[in-house]
This record gives sequence, structure tokens and C-alpha cells, in this order.
Amino acid sequence: MKLIYAIVRYDNEDEVINALTKKHFSITKLATTGGFLKKGNTTLMIGTEADRVKEAIEIIKKECGKRQKITVNMPYISGSTMMNCATMPMNVEVGGATIFVIDVEEYEKI
Repeated sequence: MKLIYAIVRYDNEDEVINALTKKHFSITKLATTGGFLKKGNTTLMIGTEADRVKEAIEIIKKECGKRQKITVNMPYISGSTMMNCATMPMNVEVGGATIFVIDVEEYEKI
């Protein structure tokens, strides 16, 4: 038994969950926040048999394609000091997913 943690952008959450559900994967959804862009993410916890891990990852990859987005980092004040003064637009890659696969020692469904 394996546990897959898939951190996906909030924008991709519905597509990923629908695609995984169609293939009969059990999913628990957690709302999370990313560190770099400070945008909403969704962390999916997917319990599955070891032989279905690759299938789940392929579904996630298909639904979370990477793309470019232009963003502006706004200055913020930390204490009495203004930090991050550059307000130039920057091109960042969004989408994709961060995936962790963990061995499950014991599993019970009650």
C-alpha cells in the first residue's frame, strides 16, 4: 500500500480530482498555501496499491500541465523596513505538481 501526496494548484484541483475519481482512486483533499507565490494550493492524499502509483502520477501530470504566468511581486513592510522593493513583472512557471509517494505500514478502513 502506498500514500501519494500530490500538491497541485487550486486552479487544477477539480480536473485532477475528477480524473482520479473516474479511475476509482480514493482521495482526501486538503486546502494548503504555497510558499513562493503565496497562492492557494490543494494537497491530495491518495491511498492506493503499489502497482497503481504510476497510473495515478500519469493522471496528475496530464491534468496539471505547466504554463508560464506573468506576476508582479508587490513590496511589503517588515517591521519598519520596506522589503522586496522590486515591482518588475516577472515570468514564473505555474502549474505542475509536487508529488511524494510514501510506503504505508498499516491501513484500515473503518
